[in-house]
Amino acid sequence: MKRLSNVSRYTLIVAAFFLADKVLAFVRTGIISRLYADEVHLLDTFNAANNLPDLLFALISGGALGMAFIPLLTEYLVKQGRDAAWDLFSRVANVGFLATGGLAILIAAFAQPIVDANLGIAPGFGAEQRRLLAELMRLNLIGTVIFSVSGLVMAGLQANQHFTMPAIAPSMYNLGQIFGAIFLTPRYGIHGLVYGVIIGAALHLLVQIPALFKFGFRWVPALDLRDSGLLEALKLFAPRLATMFGVQIIFLARDNLASRLDQVGAVTSLTYGWMIMQVPETLLGTAIATAMLPTLAEFAVRQDWRGFSETIQRALRVLIALTLPIAAVMATTIHPLVRGAFGFDAQITALITWTTRAYLLTLTGYAVHEIAVRAFYARKEPQIPLYSVGIRLLIFFIVCVAGVTFFKDVGAPIIAFAEIALLIEALILFRWLSRRTHEPLRVGGAVVKGFVAAFVGGVLAYLLALYLPGGAILSALVGMTVGGLAALALVWDEAKQVLHL
Repeated sequence: MKRLSNVSRYTLIVAAFFLADKVLAFVRTGIISRLYADEVHLLDTFNAANNLPDLLFALISGGALGMAFIPLLTEYLVKQGRDAAWDLFSRVANVGFLATGGLAILIAAFAQPIVDANLGIAPGFGAEQRRLLAELMRLNLIGTVIFSVSGLVMAGLQANQHFTMPAIAPSMYNLGQIFGAIFLTPRYGIHGLVYGVIIGAALHLLVQIPALFKFGFRWVPALDLRDSGLLEALKLFAPRLATMFGVQIIFLARDNLASRLDQVGAVTSLTYGWMIMQVPETLLGTAIATAMLPTLAEFAVRQDWRGFSETIQRALRVLIALTLPIAAVMATTIHPLVRGAFGFDAQITALITWTTRAYLLTLTGYAVHEIAVRAFYARKEPQIPLYSVGIRLLIFFIVCVAGVTFFKDVGAPIIAFAEIALLIEALILFRWLSRRTHEPLRVGGAVVKGFVAAFVGGVLAYLLALYLPGGAILSALVGMTVGGLAALALVWDEAKQVLHL
C-alpha cells in the first residue's frame, strides 16, 4: 500500500481535530441557543459584539499575519535554522501583542460611539441593546489580546510542520465557551458568555505552549523596528492586512445591514448559517490548505514549481469534486436538523435554514479560495489576493444593497446570498493562479463529476428526507447519508486523492 504523503497525513490530523472542534461548536451553540431561545435579540447582541474584536484579531495577529508569516518562517528554517526563525517570531509577536493591546484600549474607550454611529456595528438596534453591545464588545477585547499571541503561536508551530496542538486549540476555545454558558451565564447573564470567550482564548494559548518548547522556542524581548527580518515581515504583512481588512468589512457590513431589517434573529441567522456552511469548508478546504501551506512554501523556496503545481492541482480536484455534492445534499436536508440542533421556533428555524442554503451556494468557492490564497502567499505574492478582495467587495456591496433595497422582505438570506461575490473572487484567483503555475491547472473533469454527483446526491437525499417514514430528523439524516454515499461513489476517483496530496 502506498504510504500517505506528509500533506495527506497532516490533512487527516488537522481534519480530525477540526471535526472535534465543530462538534463542540455545535454543542456550545445548542446550549446557548436554548438558553436564549425566547430572547433571540440578546443573541443578536452577543453575536454582533464579536465583530470588531474579530476584526482586530484578524488584522493584527490572526489571519493577517499567520498566512503571510508561515512562508517567511519556513524560509528562515530552511536557510538559517531554528534559532533565527524563533528570533524573528519573537520580534513579530512582540510588535503584534503591543499593537493589538494599544488598539484594544482605544476601541474600548470609544466603544459606545462606534456602536452608535450610522456606519457602526449595529445602528438599527435600540438604545438599550446598543449599550449592552458596547459592554460586551469591551469584554471581548480581552480575549482578542490573548489571541494576538495565540494566533502567531499557531503559525510558528505550523511552520515547523507541527499541526496537532494548533488543531486542538480551537476545541479548547469551545470548551471555555461551553463552561461559560453552563456555569457562568446563570449567574452573570449574557456577560457570562463573554467570560467564557475569555477563558476559551486563554486555553487556546496555553495548550500550545508546551509544543513551542519542544521545537526549541526561546523568547527574545526585542522591539528593534530596524531589524531586517521584521522589516521583511512587515512588507509581507501590509498587503495581507489590507486584504483582511476588506474581508472583515464584509462581516461588519453584514451585521450593520441585518440590524436594519427589523427582523428578529437576522444577525443570529447569519452567524449560525455561516457556522453550518463552515463545517464542510473547514474539514475539507481549511484542513487541506492549512496542511499544504508549509509544503507549498518549501516548494517555492526551493524553486520546485512542478511539485508546487501538482500539489495544488490534486487539492483542487479533491475539493471541487467533494464540495459540490456536499452543498447540494446539505441544502436539501438541513431544515429538520436546524430545528433539532438549536430548538428555535418555526420562524427562526426557517430563517436560519434559508440563510444556510444561501451560504452553501458559495461552499466550493470558499474551498478553492483557501487553496488559491495560500498558494500566492507561499510564492510571496500577497498583493494578488489584495487585488481580488477589492473585486469581491464591489460585487458584495452591489448585490447586498440591491437585495436589501428591493427584496427586504426576504431578510437575512439575501445578505448571505451576496457572498456569491466570494465565489466570483475564487474563480478569478484560480484563473490568475493557473497563469502562474507554469502549467495550466486542469480541473474540468472534477467540475463535471462534482455537478453530476451534486444532482444525484441532492435529489436522492431530498426524496428520502421527504417520503421516508419516521421522524423528520431521522429521515433527514438517512437522506443525507444515502445521498452523500451515492455522490461519493460518483466522485471516488477524485476523492481518494486526498490520501496522496
